[in-house]
Amino acid sequence: MYDIARTVSRVANETYSHSRRIMPQQPWWEHLESSFHKFPDDFELDLRTEVTVQATAFGDLLLRTAGAGMLNALALPSSFQPLQLKRDAGTRAYYQRKANQADADAFFKRPNSSKVTMHSSSAGPMRFRPKDGSCRLLSFDSPFRTVNPKIRDAYPRQKRNMRAVAQHWRHEDGPRPTLAVIHGFMADPYWMNRMFFALPWFYKQGYDILLYTLPHHGKRQSRSSPFSGHGFFANGTAHINESFAHAVHDFRIFMDYLESEGVTKVGVTGISLGGYTSALLASVEERLQFAIPNVPVVSLADLVLEWFPLNLSIKGMLKATGTSVRDIRHELAVHSALTYQPKLPRERLMVIAGAGDRLAPPKHARLLWDHWDRPRIHWFPGNHLVHLDKGKYLKEMASFMREIEFNRM
Repeated sequence: MYDIARTVSRVANETYSHSRRIMPQQPWWEHLESSFHKFPDDFELDLRTEVTVQATAFGDLLLRTAGAGMLNALALPSSFQPLQLKRDAGTRAYYQRKANQADADAFFKRPNSSKVTMHSSSAGPMRFRPKDGSCRLLSFDSPFRTVNPKIRDAYPRQKRNMRAVAQHWRHEDGPRPTLAVIHGFMADPYWMNRMFFALPWFYKQGYDILLYTLPHHGKRQSRSSPFSGHGFFANGTAHINESFAHAVHDFRIFMDYLESEGVTKVGVTGISLGGYTSALLASVEERLQFAIPNVPVVSLADLVLEWFPLNLSIKGMLKATGTSVRDIRHELAVHSALTYQPKLPRERLMVIAGAGDRLAPPKHARLLWDHWDRPRIHWFPGNHLVHLDKGKYLKEMASFMREIEFNRM
């Protein structure tokens, strides 16, 4: 049993103010309180640490408001068109039935990689340049077909999105155990994630690295997209559901490729939207050696209800269409880690979260931690982007990976 109090980095020896479990009984979308987005995110801290946490939280609130305003202006209008709302209403029951099954294999079908051709090319001028290995860009034409047949023709029209890409760092004497990293929303640049996760340091520890690009991001975004990731949330709820199915599908093809190259161990971590996806992968892909979601979200419906001014538009849409928060939760639950039991044992799961995070509030990490039967968790005293004492949790990640013998092939 891991003591949450001793894993709060510089918040060490303090006590998280909510010791009770907040994960409700299943189905979680019915029993989680409709006011969950209003739940406080408090810690019991000394004055100095409290000031640090609140200062970083204030920074997140400013960033969140700016981001919510951008989404409200550039992504929601297309999702809230009457015809799009009608389409989503017509497909809602389909995804709700899939969520009711609580069977990850029923929604996330294992892809057939036998006819996929993997291409290797230059990773560009800003690539990592290891002295004892290579850095290359892997890509393939994704054979993904939407789970719901009703939108099977519409989804692939964003043709750039159907080309899966990932940056791969490999030792000359490989293959080695591979750390797969999934970026956050709008945060896909490889150089950014290389720096944030100190990936050259992990590479020097002996690991190969795979930097996976989510659908609708980076090279996968449409040329008309105003920002990377726009396409993830600009075309209604059914499109969101299928985008997560697509993310899992293409990630598994990259895993198949690594296995064909002799890699026997792959673990995954991800931040924010990548944290959401890495937690989902722990519910889908039993071949993973570990999953470490970082500042994860677990309920998109509840998250956006906190994001002013986006929440005003969402609430207006719900009222106008006679849709409840539980209805939307239920529809989006098909890709939430809370809906499924993890396929990895508890000792191979870890959660990292920020006490001052207000983009992915701590209560989301707590839900996931409860749902996973409280595995190892590390709280740091920063916000969504400013991870104070980050060096401590990176070292704890490395220690965790050694403990589960991820360093051995």
